[in-house]
Amino acid sequence: MRTITNRSLAILLLVLLGFSKPIVLGKVHVRIMNRLGCGRAMNIHCQSRNDDLGYLVVPDGSETEWRFSVNFWGTTLFYCDVQWNNSNWHHFDAYSYKHDSARCRTECSWMISKDGLLFNYNQEYGNWDLTPFQDP
Repeated sequence: MRTITNRSLAILLLVLLGFSKPIVLGKVHVRIMNRLGCGRAMNIHCQSRNDDLGYLVVPDGSETEWRFSVNFWGTTLFYCDVQWNNSNWHHFDAYSYKHDSARCRTECSWMISKDGLLFNYNQEYGNWDLTPFQDP
């Protein structure tokens, strides 16, 4: 009888974990603002492993945004590359559950400043933090 119980449990776990969609932890809204000034447009390309949001041109003073659901396993990651004035592309993680689940539980706001610096809004503490770009 014990073997049947273990086998049934194993089959149930396979069905729940292997054949179903990931369990959603919550919705997150990401917003990336162009505050370069002087009419400078920003090229941006954001994606995850499953979703490519395409290449966009964001005019000065405008923003791009999207919403998504965080998966059960905490592996959700959206990353972006940005460029302006024909410069090199700059890379950053727009949302990583591992790093951002406390900082931006429901709203992840990013800003590229007039000096070309990257800032993120810390929802937990209510302030803007300077964030270095990563190597592409």
